[in-house]
Amino acid sequence: MHKEINNKAIKQRSLKILLLFLLLAIAIVVFLFSIFTTITSQRRIPSHNTVLYDRSLRGSIVSADGFTLSSSQKIYQAVIRGASINPPKKALFIKLFSIYSGIAEKEIESKFKDAKGNEKKGNIILSKTINAKSAMQLKSLAYKLRQMGVFRSIKNANGIEVLYGLDITEIGEQRYFPLGEILTPILGYVGEKNDNSYIRPKGQKGLERQYEKHITSKKNGYFQGKRDVVGAVIHDKNSMKIHRVDGLNMHLNIPLALQRRVELMLDQMKEEIDADEIIVAAMESKTGKVVSLASTERFDPSHITQKDIPALNPKFSEYPYEAGSVIKPISLAIALNHNLVTPDTIFNTYNGKFQIGKRRWITDDEKFDSLTVTDIIVHSSNIGISQISWKLTGQQFRDGLLGFGLAKPSGIDLSRDLPGQIKPLSLLDHPMHRANSSYGYGMLVTFMQIFKAYSAFNNDGIAVTPSIVNYLEDAKGNRYNPPKPRTENLQAVSPKAAGHIHDMLIEVVRRGTGVKAQYPGLEIGGKTGTAHIAKGGRYVREYHSSFYGFANDAQGNKYTIGVLVIRAKKYLKYFASLSAVPTFKKVVSILVDQEYLKPETIETTDEKNPSSKTVPSSSLAKNPQKTAPIQKTPASKTIVPAAQKKTVKELFEIKQSPKPAKQSQSVKPKIESKPAKNKSTHELFNDLF
Repeated sequence: MHKEINNKAIKQRSLKILLLFLLLAIAIVVFLFSIFTTITSQRRIPSHNTVLYDRSLRGSIVSADGFTLSSSQKIYQAVIRGASINPPKKALFIKLFSIYSGIAEKEIESKFKDAKGNEKKGNIILSKTINAKSAMQLKSLAYKLRQMGVFRSIKNANGIEVLYGLDITEIGEQRYFPLGEILTPILGYVGEKNDNSYIRPKGQKGLERQYEKHITSKKNGYFQGKRDVVGAVIHDKNSMKIHRVDGLNMHLNIPLALQRRVELMLDQMKEEIDADEIIVAAMESKTGKVVSLASTERFDPSHITQKDIPALNPKFSEYPYEAGSVIKPISLAIALNHNLVTPDTIFNTYNGKFQIGKRRWITDDEKFDSLTVTDIIVHSSNIGISQISWKLTGQQFRDGLLGFGLAKPSGIDLSRDLPGQIKPLSLLDHPMHRANSSYGYGMLVTFMQIFKAYSAFNNDGIAVTPSIVNYLEDAKGNRYNPPKPRTENLQAVSPKAAGHIHDMLIEVVRRGTGVKAQYPGLEIGGKTGTAHIAKGGRYVREYHSSFYGFANDAQGNKYTIGVLVIRAKKYLKYFASLSAVPTFKKVVSILVDQEYLKPETIETTDEKNPSSKTVPSSSLAKNPQKTAPIQKTPASKTIVPAAQKKTVKELFEIKQSPKPAKQSQSVKPKIESKPAKNKSTHELFNDLF
């Protein structure tokens, strides 16, 4: 019996030892699992190292004379926890935050209440558009507010007392347009995109979209190193800094001083003729560099409103229309290029009315029994140009239009460049359709296509592609050419054919519908067009009025200029000769004032001084039969419109040119000044401010 008791005791001890061993094994497993979890999990303990990010920015858009038209800045967010503010010091907080941020006190106070008027206790976003300078000041304010006891500790969800303050954090990048509506809609506008919870601008229209991949930010920078007890990065040999790479800056061919004067002039013309819109372009005929591209429909890209929506799409390359008689020189150039007519070929014009088909008639505004090819252009004869088009086959005519760039994108560096439309060969083989197209109906073109086509008449038959951007530049000053245009230069016709049209366009200005475009001392040529607008399949009594041409001086400066007036509503102002042509001349006057063009000064015979003679221009009077005698007021007596004398700053501030004040009789000293195009960026900056 004693033996059984011993065996039972031994068995009980063995069970206890086994249980103890199992408990020890479980404890070891739990311990090892805890260590493994600690190693693999992300622990919320202060790191010995820290990283400061420096996010890159979008490149700027800069005018030819050095003014920033569009730029980016970092923006910050200000957040406060409603319950953390001491109620007695809430008014102090609001006042100080208003002073430092520039936000009205009432606006800040409204942030503290919800839609029902109850006080918010959680996080309150006071602003999402704080710039870098204000952010720095507000961070300093946050520290001072803590010292002043404005904030109090509150319990979080875990019951722990926490002191919340004013938090200023970087949340993104914002696009700024410091000069407002100037050079819109060409600049375009931007939207927003999310880049890992960081707001970035994204181009939506115009240059902002067209050059998105070039000007968008490239690479963020950062500074990495060991941190001290307060979290600051220690600068030592082990720290590492990577510089950010910003987007490329875009430099335009368009100078601000010239552009603003053109815009103000267009605003005045729009009011005078009561037009829906007027658009204008001027470029160097040989290089295609656009020096001005302006519309009366502008907007502030930073504050787009509902009424701005129609103006967001630039009509320069996005508005197909029937151009009318400005197509006639193009139709004639095709026939001249095929040697089917000469400038002196005579056509019967049937006293202004010609029947084609049983119920179709072609009519002219002016009635002539017959006209030479030159006079068909001068007097804008529909009957004459129709007969010229019949000398071409449908294939020749269509290929010729394509050769000038019609029904193709113009190549202008804007975000959208519509091709327009010309009739198919099956229709152009028919005389009626070919005639209709020869004077600009039955086809759709854009302003920029005709503008490009007319450059061929001032450039030996080469239609140059208009370019707004001159070059791209990085932070180190390295320059890069803009990408090649979608459509490059076109050899539209031979130099001989282009020369004939060039001379005819001069005749249009000398004695045709473009006489109001004459400018003494300059070679001016162009063609008018007044075309009905079609609505619902019928032509209505609304018109597109246009004038495309050129202005050259004796020193080799050659500019192609285009004007399109949409729906001029004042009585008779829909005629191109009374709307587009005067606008064209005003553009020429501004180019002269800015010294892009330099008229020749010619002495004229004076009755009181019979010894003075007319001195012909050396280059403009090579063929006296081509141009009228040139008379020019001496340079010292040239009258410059008051609006053109204003500084750039004054031009920003006015919408209409005020009536000039009466001049004092006292003699003022003559002040020598450089033209705006030759001034340095520093000088132009002083003019502005």
